[in-house]
Amino acid sequence: MIIQILLPEIKELLDKRDFATIKEVLMDWNPADVADFIKLLGKNEKVLIFRILPKEYATDVFEYLDIDLQLDLIKTIGHSEITEILNEMDPDDRTSLFEEIPAQAAKQLIMNLSHEERVVAQKLLGYPENSVGRLMTPEYISIREQWTINEVFKFIRENGKKSETLEMIYVIDEKGKLLDDIKIIDILLAQPDAIIKDLMDENFIYLNVNDDQETALHDFKKYDRNTLPVTDSSGILIGIVTSDDILDVAEEEATEDIHKGAAVRTLEEPYHTTSLFEMVKKRVSWLSILFLSEMLTTTAMQFFESELSKAVILAVFIPLIISSGGNSGSQASTLVIRALALREISIKDWFKVFRKEIITGLLLGIILGMIGFIRVSAAQMITGSFGIHWLLIAATIAVSIIGVVAWGTLMGSMLPLIIKKLGFDPATSSAPFVATLVDVTGLIIYFSVAMLVLRGSLL
Repeated sequence: MIIQILLPEIKELLDKRDFATIKEVLMDWNPADVADFIKLLGKNEKVLIFRILPKEYATDVFEYLDIDLQLDLIKTIGHSEITEILNEMDPDDRTSLFEEIPAQAAKQLIMNLSHEERVVAQKLLGYPENSVGRLMTPEYISIREQWTINEVFKFIRENGKKSETLEMIYVIDEKGKLLDDIKIIDILLAQPDAIIKDLMDENFIYLNVNDDQETALHDFKKYDRNTLPVTDSSGILIGIVTSDDILDVAEEEATEDIHKGAAVRTLEEPYHTTSLFEMVKKRVSWLSILFLSEMLTTTAMQFFESELSKAVILAVFIPLIISSGGNSGSQASTLVIRALALREISIKDWFKVFRKEIITGLLLGIILGMIGFIRVSAAQMITGSFGIHWLLIAATIAVSIIGVVAWGTLMGSMLPLIIKKLGFDPATSSAPFVATLVDVTGLIIYFSVAMLVLRGSLL
């Protein structure tokens, strides 16, 4: 809100070229707020504002900007300025930037880094995509178990500015193997002559550099941590991952699952910057598959064409029947997909899921079936539109709904588990996909029930 209020005033200062006042105002702001402010400005104004900021502060602001805006500034700002900013950036944030730009451009920027930062950047980019290695930063504080608290404080004063965070201090041996992590609060409260070994309990959580980022996200949630150490396969401490990076992963994972849940291929760029062609490309494939699948519904109706011609009244309830099954299936798939994502269940729990969902589906079907039965009965009492066989029609609707809802619930719950078992992302068993499958089978159930119940009367 304060940004929106001050925007006209700062723009006026820009017109007057009063950069000293602008700098004084912005330096009192949080870097994240300055980044939000820069996003509201025109292209030339963005560059002007960015250039008047002190280099160290400008680096902090740069890390909070969107990738697209970072790239725009890289193209506009002078070579020496951007090189200085890239050298000062946190390695993990810099890696995220390099991942988003063309390989040739990333290579050029990496070559402009200092030797030390270039080695760090190349090492981080060498880890598999979506691995913990791409998230971590090598900027942390590590100490030895034989040090005293005074020695630790001296070391922190000399090296603390280079660390991403001082919340946790890591204990390593002479080979660099992680032995323990200690909260800074425990060190602060210890006696000056105490030995670090006396504070160790050797009960620590760590990530492997090749772990998937989803594993890191799960561990951060499970252990309620703001930072976790990263080791190689030999247990050597090589970096840390902090909560700000994990929040980005959580957002990306949630976005990907939401997109897949709506039968849309994941967008690589924000919605407002995604081109029209790309938007169509991301959506047309699944829509085409769903459209072709829905054609099976037409085939099913053609198969039961003679029954429809004898009892046209059955057609009135087709949308009701198939939507009930599709909705119940979509509910079940969404719940199971989310439970899998949160690791509340796994593939080995399939029978528990099966048992719970078949009972749930039957109960839901009975409730909806009763509503359907009452609906037909009420219409008959008011209008008499269903004729002398209204009771059989009402029974057909009720039984069909029970069967279709139970089947839709079962299919919606089992499909994500089957897809995961096959090694694919269960989110691909999206609600629209489940609903489409249930539409076809729902019609078969409906007309099969109708043929049994109405045989000898309407059929």
